[in-house]
Amino acid sequence: MSIVQPLPPKAPAAILPYDIDWSAWLAPGETITAATVTADTGINVNPSGKSTTTNAGVVTFWLGGGASGATYMVTITITTNSGAADSRTISVSVGTRMLLSVS
Repeated sequence: MSIVQPLPPKAPAAILPYDIDWSAWLAPGETITAATVTADTGINVNPSGKSTTTNAGVVTFWLGGGASGATYMVTITITTNSGAADSRTISVSVGTRMLLSVS
């Protein structure tokens, strides 16, 4: 499992979903039975009643908060129905998101 492009910065006030696709790593018929997400102090995992979900090999979680200019490490750990376990760590930068266009 890999992330092929950098994540855009997250604005401090934004609460955004993040999808991590493990399907290429899973064996045929294998499913994710548990997923946990932990993050550095200062950014919130699953704020405002959000929760981590799994569907077809994809783990979805939410991040909120963070200080502008900071980068946070977020670790996603999974367990599968075959007993395999793995984790991946991504970095999430917090900063100003630029407006792409005005109409």
